[in-house]
Amino acid sequence: MQTIWLPDAQPRERRLAVGEFDGVHAGHREVIRGADSVLTFEPHPRTVVAPQSAPKLLTTLEQKTDLIAALGVEELIVIPFDGARAAQTAQEFIDHELVERLGATQVSVGENFRFGNRAQGDSQLLEAQDAFSTRVVELVEIDGEIVSSTHIRGLIATGAVAEAARLLGAPFGMRGIVAHGDKRGRTLGFPTANLVPDPTHAVPDHGIYACRAAVPGVGEWTAAVSIGVRPTFVTGRGLLVEAFILDFDGDLYGKELRLDFVERIRGERRFDSAESLVEQMHRDVDDIRALI
Repeated sequence: MQTIWLPDAQPRERRLAVGEFDGVHAGHREVIRGADSVLTFEPHPRTVVAPQSAPKLLTTLEQKTDLIAALGVEELIVIPFDGARAAQTAQEFIDHELVERLGATQVSVGENFRFGNRAQGDSQLLEAQDAFSTRVVELVEIDGEIVSSTHIRGLIATGAVAEAARLLGAPFGMRGIVAHGDKRGRTLGFPTANLVPDPTHAVPDHGIYACRAAVPGVGEWTAAVSIGVRPTFVTGRGLLVEAFILDFDGDLYGKELRLDFVERIRGERRFDSAESLVEQMHRDVDDIRALI
């Protein structure tokens, strides 16, 4: 799949799916179905128009790109979103971007898609256009639940990663560069790869998780991942994401680690001693081996 930023996109006939598509969840996948091009925005529009209420993101642009590419789309077109873009009226967006710049012959959106200055554009305005046909996709439900990025963020925030994966259509993922920590895990017999959480990205609730871990070009493994503040010890380091990679012995510092969350094993606990913590960690690893 080719990724193009809007100033570089050349006009041609396109079947466009348009949206933010954070998470590329099951509803988004239905909007994208049948499109040869996907049009999205970077950064998330609410970080510009209402930064105080901007959501924690389910996917970075890189993750979103990989997920959309896996759907067989030919190209991803990214619109840089800034103050000037936020001031553009809905009709100007249609005329200048969808028609003149991109040559849309069909536009596919979700029924709750809004766009243009003060979000005054909607699916009805798109349907009123003569330059292209419009496909409006109803909200998708799974087992009676409406699939939405907001709902999935809530699940992630409570640690319900398996339920979130069901709505996403893929496991919730985090990526980051492995950084040096205080090597506490190594002294306990569980050396960990430490990720620094992106403050704009959603992070699962404190606890222990069964994950699949991958380092591009190196390998894939099962991992026990701890998210929290390490309450048994006084660290003062804030939120920690620590991955104990099963059956791996090597140096990952400076490499990109990708974590796909499969299941929450338990919540974060304070232990009376390091020995009690180690005993529980062995049980956690056994549980994760049995699960994955």
